[in-house]
Amino acid sequence: MIDSGLADRVGRRVTLRPVDDENWRAVADVAPRDEQRSWVPALAARYLLLTLRSPVWTSLAVYADDTVVGHLMWGVDDDESRWIGGMVIDGAEQGHGVGRAAVRTLAEWLAAQGHPVRLSYHPENLAAAALYRSLGFQPTGAMEDDEVVAELSPS
Repeated sequence: MIDSGLADRVGRRVTLRPVDDENWRAVADVAPRDEQRSWVPALAARYLLLTLRSPVWTSLAVYADDTVVGHLMWGVDDDESRWIGGMVIDGAEQGHGVGRAAVRTLAEWLAAQGHPVRLSYHPENLAAAALYRSLGFQPTGAMEDDEVVAELSPS
């Protein structure tokens, strides 16, 4: 479990846990809001399949207290940079600060490994851009497919 002690705005402790036999179905069923489907899949199950088929990515279940509320994944690139990807917070759980706490928790954990931490987002996803910027991620000028690459500024 990755636990930085952060809570969402409702007061629930946000932790990141391995996807396992007990929680994988709940993680697979996580669905974003309909208007977000231009940027993320309809269900987190797609990301779970990706992590099963790719040695690069590792899936994590996002918990608020003892309830699965999302999916987040991380990976290591050829240059040893750490990447955050595949974030889906269930539509009913959004707006409570769960995504912020989850990204901050994972970013801090990855940054402690001593390598750059990067992520990417679609340029039209203004909410994601604002969230990542507020957590210290700055666009690098590079693009990954059709997404803006951002890197965590050193603290």
